[in-house]
Amino acid sequence: MLDVCLLGVGGMMPLPDRFLTSMLFRLNGKMLLIDCGEGTQVTAKMLGWGFKNIDIICFTHLHADHISGLPGLLLTIGNSNREEPLTIIGPVGIKNVYNGLATIFPELPFDVDIIELDINEENNTSKELEISGFSIQAMFVEHKIPCFAYSIQIKRKGKFLPEKALELNIPKNLWGMLQKGQEVEHNGEIFKPNMVLGDDRQGIKVCYCTDSRPLERLHSFIQNADLFVCEGMYGEEEKKEGAITKKHMIFSEAATMAKEGNVDELWLTHFSPALTEPSQFLQNATNIFENTVIGYDRINKTIYFKE
Repeated sequence: MLDVCLLGVGGMMPLPDRFLTSMLFRLNGKMLLIDCGEGTQVTAKMLGWGFKNIDIICFTHLHADHISGLPGLLLTIGNSNREEPLTIIGPVGIKNVYNGLATIFPELPFDVDIIELDINEENNTSKELEISGFSIQAMFVEHKIPCFAYSIQIKRKGKFLPEKALELNIPKNLWGMLQKGQEVEHNGEIFKPNMVLGDDRQGIKVCYCTDSRPLERLHSFIQNADLFVCEGMYGEEEKKEGAITKKHMIFSEAATMAKEGNVDELWLTHFSPALTEPSQFLQNATNIFENTVIGYDRINKTIYFKE
């Protein structure tokens, strides 16, 4: 199972009742964060999942409302007694931004590994990265500066088939290692997990997209996701021209992407500060994709594997 939480749903600037858009994932005690705008550590503290086990921070792009909370968050993680390395993933340029921000947190009790993903409109999808049980993939989207959507998947191996292990005369005390994907040796013979496991089972997939115009290539990227978290900068249909100019989306466009991607559920986020009551425009989305939810700070759910 995977726990997911939208820490904040605001765009551009934090408001008294709305933190900036950031999303937290928790898997077997390990955590992954996407985006870290000003105040992210405050809403994360209110959530209560802790800080020490944040292993990965992914950035969609380098605008301040998505990254300015990083110094405070890293210092808070440091104060939680973390010593293990932490990985930061983002567009080309994230290293320079990190080095600039690091002047106000010159010492951390853990190493930070930075991965710059060099993708663009032509080479628009990254390779999958496997970190702490998360399978992470980015896609280049359409904003005023380089910007990524992310797919976070939890892969699931096939069921262990004890009859196959018995046929191969593998001692039962070695079965557990094979179930975990480890090769084992017995009496000079190597046994691999695929020899005793069935076909891979359906995993969990969550996709996250903010600060972009809708793109046809995103339909396949988010295909069959259990949850799609997407910006809805504006709710009103008449704001579409402004959204096009500013490289954002309105509710109906996000809902159309969710429908084309055949996702299970859509959470809208990254609302304009001028959009004080996004629920007033929910129908603009549900008319297209019924299972749409207006996001709010710290909305969370547990997604279970499907049998």
